[in-house]
Amino acid sequence: MSSKDLSITPKEFKHLFDTLYSPLCLFAHKYLEDIDDSKDVVQDVFLKIWQKKIIIKDKSAAKSYLYTAVRNKCLDFLKSSYSQKKEQRIGLDIKQLEGDAFFAREVLLVETTEIIDKALNSLPKKHKRIIRLGMDGLSNEQIAEHLQVSVNTIKSQKKLAYSKLRLLLKNDVFRIVMLLIL
Repeated sequence: MSSKDLSITPKEFKHLFDTLYSPLCLFAHKYLEDIDDSKDVVQDVFLKIWQKKIIIKDKSAAKSYLYTAVRNKCLDFLKSSYSQKKEQRIGLDIKQLEGDAFFAREVLLVETTEIIDKALNSLPKKHKRIIRLGMDGLSNEQIAEHLQVSVNTIKSQKKLAYSKLRLLLKNDVFRIVMLLIL
């Protein structure tokens, strides 16, 4: 084993699992359209890494490795006889799912969602709640009624929240714009 080849320690494995399990499940769901199957695929990938004591040459490449492994496992699952009937029923095009454009778009979508969620979670509680209610489709009037405050309060709180979000997301604007283009 060269000095660059490092086995993943149990602590690093747990951190990797805790950090990436949910995003990888969402990513797998884009392929499988079934949350239980998606969870199974992601768990299988993590289990394989743990059981085979897979060596990670570059710890920063672990995320890329996991997304690719989950993608491949999803495609294998879709090609399996178990999912053939399901595939015919929902009309999946495996060739499209195998494409690099689909893979890149979905990874970007999951990562962008993580970035936005992280930014939203760093807002003060009342700002976060107002923004989330707005994202759920509620109008300013409905949010005001729900929170029992004036519409002007909602407007001013939204303005403050969006200002803070712009500052928090300024370094990630390019990634978000790429998602919108794809």
